[in-house]
Amino acid sequence: MNKIAWITDSTCGLSEEYIKRHNIHVLPMGVIINDKLYRENIDITKDGVYELLKEHGEGAKTSQPGYGEFVELYEKLKEEDYDYGIAIHASSELTGTFQSSITASQMVEFPVEVIDSRIGDYSLGKMIEKGLELQEQGYSYEDIVTEVKALPELAEMYLLPESLEQLKRSGRVSTTQTVFANLMQINLILKFDDGKVVVSEKVRIKKRAKRKVFQIIDEAIAKHQLKELCISHAGVKEQAYKWKEELEKVHQQIKVKIQTLVPVAGVHTGHGTMSVAWLKEKKK
Repeated sequence: MNKIAWITDSTCGLSEEYIKRHNIHVLPMGVIINDKLYRENIDITKDGVYELLKEHGEGAKTSQPGYGEFVELYEKLKEEDYDYGIAIHASSELTGTFQSSITASQMVEFPVEVIDSRIGDYSLGKMIEKGLELQEQGYSYEDIVTEVKALPELAEMYLLPESLEQLKRSGRVSTTQTVFANLMQINLILKFDDGKVVVSEKVRIKKRAKRKVFQIIDEAIAKHQLKELCISHAGVKEQAYKWKEELEKVHQQIKVKIQTLVPVAGVHTGHGTMSVAWLKEKKK
């Protein structure tokens, strides 16, 4: 059986325990707060990032792993006699990590199938989980790659930012749009669309925006017979558990996970952001 290395970045949303148990190689993304660089899950925890963002959100930025880090990793995997690698990264529309991974693997001449997840967080992690399940079931490297490449189109993710201020600071919306939206009490519901983050809905009043998110969830559960979804939060765990409780009252059959939103997303959408995501089952 081929020895396969699994590679990703810290937008994967997987737990440290799962990463260690499956020997997944994770390159850290960085967040820059108050001009100081923190590497995710190395220099600071996800929750630690959001504690800082509450006080120092203005001007916060993100950074991707350095090209040299990819080269070093692929050289190491080659020396450790891995036959192949499968790398799954955050959307190439939002970060250059995907391209850096490809270029480094080619330079080192280590055979890696680099896959663009077209998303991040929970859905990216689920793609890795499903790939590892196939490996444990004895699927060939080629078949695993084929199956995993089909998963990005099955992923959905919606975000409800607490405010538009951080989106304005990060350049995702203009100052004019922010002022207008704040005056009109408009809340934006964002979603991933082919790798890009776009506005899905514009809703007056926060409670209505939340109801709209729940309506989207209801429709997805009914249409796709979802078995699991994830609520990710940007530093507001209690709110995430309230959402979970409300959803489970209506949908007793579904498993609702809770995790902290990956900071690379939260830096742009701000402390207090709520997100929901799922990976639809592949049609047989």
